[in-house]
Amino acid sequence: MLSFIVRRLLIAIPTLLAIITVCFFLMRVAPGGPFDAEAPVPPEILANMRAAYNLDKPLVQQYADYMLNLARGDFGPSFKYKDFTVTELIGQGFPVSAQNGLAALVLAVLIGVPLGIFAALKQNTAADYTVMGFAMTGIVVPSFVMAPVLILIFAIGLKGTPFQLPAGTWEGGAFEHRILPVFCLSLVYIAYLARITRASMIEALRQNYVRTARAKGLPFRTVVVRHALKTALIPVVTFLGPGIAFMLTGSMVIETIFQLPGVGRYFVQGALNRDYTLVMGVTILSASLIITMNIIVDVLYGLLDPRVRYE
Repeated sequence: MLSFIVRRLLIAIPTLLAIITVCFFLMRVAPGGPFDAEAPVPPEILANMRAAYNLDKPLVQQYADYMLNLARGDFGPSFKYKDFTVTELIGQGFPVSAQNGLAALVLAVLIGVPLGIFAALKQNTAADYTVMGFAMTGIVVPSFVMAPVLILIFAIGLKGTPFQLPAGTWEGGAFEHRILPVFCLSLVYIAYLARITRASMIEALRQNYVRTARAKGLPFRTVVVRHALKTALIPVVTFLGPGIAFMLTGSMVIETIFQLPGVGRYFVQGALNRDYTLVMGVTILSASLIITMNIIVDVLYGLLDPRVRYE
C-alpha cells in the first residue's frame, strides 16, 4: 500500500502543476484586468500600479516569479483586499467553509446513506418511490433556488416565532446562523447519497456471496450490515471523495447568498474583480484537496473490498 500511495503522490505533483499553469495563463488572457473597475487614473499612476504587482513584466516572467514565490509558500498579495495577502484571506475563510462543510458532510451521510439503504430494502414499494422522489427533488432544485425559498420561509414567514432563523451573516459562527447554510449545502449531497446508496445496495444484495451468506442461515440484518454494506459503500466513497473537497472549500452559491466569509465567497469576489492571486490561491487549495481526497478514496477501496489489489 505504501508504494501505491507514493506512486499516486508522484502523479499528483505534475497534475497540480498542470492545473496551476493552465489557470495562471487563462486568468491573464481573459478580457479585463484587476484595475479596470477603478476610477479613471492617469496613465502614469496606472503604470505604477501595474509595476507594484509585477504586471508590467512579460507573461512568462510573471509565471516564473509566481511559481518561485509559490515554492516558498507565498501566494502573493490580494489585488483588491488591500493590506491582505492571499494566505491571510484563505486563513480567515477556510475555517468558516470547513466548519460548515464538515457539518453538512455529517448531515448528508447520516441522512442520505440510511435513506438509500431503506429504499433498497423496500425496492419498488411506495416507501422506495417516496424516498427517491424526494431525492430527485433535491437534485433538480438548485441551491440558488432552495436557499432563497428557505430564507423566505424561516426568516420572513416565521418571523416572531420560535422557529425563526437568521437570513444570513456569520456572527462569529453562532449556531442559529449555521442551520440554513448547512442544510442547503447538504441537501444535494443527501439526495445523491440516497440514490447512489440505493443502487449500489440493490446490486450488492444480488451478489453470490450475499446469497451464500443468506443460504447459510445468517440473520438478514447481519447479511446487510457485515456483507452487503461494505461493498455498497464503494460508490458512496467514490462520490464523497471530491464531494468532501468541494464542501470543505465552501459552496460559492451558498456563501454568497448567506453572506458567509468563506473561501467560496472570496473566490466569487476574486473572479468578479479579476483578483488574480486570490483566484489562484483558492483554485490551488481546491485542487490540492480534490487530489488528496481521491488518493484517500483509492486507499479506502482496499479496506471496503478485499478483492481490490494495489499492485
